[in-house]
Amino acid sequence: MRLFAAVLPPEAVNRELDAEVAALKRLPGADGLRWTDRPGWHFTLAFYGEVDDGLVPDLSERLERAAHRTEPFRLALRDGGQFGRGRALWVGADGDVPAMRLLAGRAEAAGRKAGVSMGDHRRYKAHLTVARSRDAVDVRAYVDALHAFTSRAWTVSELVLMRSSLPRSGVAGEQPHYEAVARRALGTGG
Repeated sequence: MRLFAAVLPPEAVNRELDAEVAALKRLPGADGLRWTDRPGWHFTLAFYGEVDDGLVPDLSERLERAAHRTEPFRLALRDGGQFGRGRALWVGADGDVPAMRLLAGRAEAAGRKAGVSMGDHRRYKAHLTVARSRDAVDVRAYVDALHAFTSRAWTVSELVLMRSSLPRSGVAGEQPHYEAVARRALGTGG
């Protein structure tokens, strides 16, 4: 199954982001982007890709230990940016980003120790993708609009192991399906 570790914003924050994304969708050229639906809003901590079913129990156990070693932390959505010349438009994080970076490192290490092929290590950049494009797109107007955005803060209290199923129907605009496989409380293990 296709898995990743994530931090999910709470519903109240998702509502705020929903209003911001609705405003972005009114900007010229918005119909040329593939907008991520609300169920897909998350901060990826570590992407595992296709994981053999036999590795999932060990991965889940290691993620539980990583979560227990990480204290809950405060976070908010703030600002925005792009990757790949507009191929990904994202909202950033504000608050205890170093704690989230530490949790991301622990989630990546959990995958490696469980035997998941992780590929090359990249410096963690906290971002929540709101839109994508197959081609390079000028998204400066969207990034500029996101500079003024800040959500309410919340306490991140869990790490979530997510399963993603890619679209298979070939229908334009179909979104991946996301499902929480396991939720691990932060900080309960000392």
